Amino acid sequence: MVIGGGIAGATAGYHLARYGRVLLVEMEQVPGHHSTGRSAALFSEYYGGPAVRALTRASRDFLADPPAGFAAHPLLTPRGTLSLCPPGDEDLFDAYLRDGAEVDPPAREIDLAEVPGICPIVRVDRFRRAMLKPATRDVDVDALHQGYLRGIRAAGGTIARLTRVRSLRRERDRWRVDTDGGEVTARTVVNAAGAWADEIAEAASVRPVGLTPLRRTAFLVDAPPGLDVTGWPMVADVGGTFYLKPESGHLLVSPVDAAPCPPGDARPDDLDVALGAARVEEATTLAIRRIRHAWAGLRTAAPDDVPVIGPDPDAPGFLWLAGLSGYGVQTAPAAGALLAALATAQPPPVDPTPHSPARLTGG
Repeated sequence: MVIGGGIAGATAGYHLARYGRVLLVEMEQVPGHHSTGRSAALFSEYYGGPAVRALTRASRDFLADPPAGFAAHPLLTPRGTLSLCPPGDEDLFDAYLRDGAEVDPPAREIDLAEVPGICPIVRVDRFRRAMLKPATRDVDVDALHQGYLRGIRAAGGTIARLTRVRSLRRERDRWRVDTDGGEVTARTVVNAAGAWADEIAEAASVRPVGLTPLRRTAFLVDAPPGLDVTGWPMVADVGGTFYLKPESGHLLVSPVDAAPCPPGDARPDDLDVALGAARVEEATTLAIRRIRHAWAGLRTAAPDDVPVIGPDPDAPGFLWLAGLSGYGVQTAPAAGALLAALATAQPPPVDPTPHSPARLTGG
């Protein structure tokens, strides 16, 4: 049984389906409503700490060449990222440049004089250095998510929507799970409930791992008149105060906020939208006249910002796939494969040690 139908639960169910029948329960009508459906939709092997980058590397082949019939068109399209260094962030810039050397093709520093040819609205005089990350790609998140859900059904699994888990208890070698649709028994429960994952653990009398839901705001603005933004890279500062990227002929902007908030339907804060607009106007010549649409999503992080994947040390048959933070989409193939390998005693695709729930529970 998999609890949660976002990208974490979907990839878990997809990879587990080859070993047994999967029931995925989702409390919303639309799986992925709170996080997956509000993703920035980027695949970047430059992004995150060492454990995250290892998961991302291990996900590349699946995303670049998914199984036959998984998706009707490619999941990845080229994008690239232009990373800018404001005064005072040179050490951070150097650290990202070193980490980016591991990627193929590697991140490389470029002369500031090259920046206008890449993104003509950048105010070059506001920055000290610039870096290009050519391997960054856009992800078709919906195609990836729906491919996983179709795969679960094709393997004989069931997806139960509008089904909330009320309680869980362990009896002998099985879990008995009380849901809105009645009681379900399962040998294995996968906790992929996103912002609600610690609540699911508590309902099962399992020690929480200390997850924090964080609100991330994004909004769409008009592209500069007369400019085709389609081929522009994502543009961001290395300090993580803003990013912008092309989106359906417009520009998607975020202030890269990460405000702790309770699990729920996240809403954009007007102050965060205004802050994001001001930061972009400071860094570029873009004049933001109106906000076409604003939204917010949840990215739920563990205390060390490393995804929690694997069996709980104190609860037999209870596995975690949670705390994916902002890395859920780009790490989904390897995260699901790792979870399935640990559930079935198969060789893992990456070192599972950094992801073990035991590091957070003391087990």
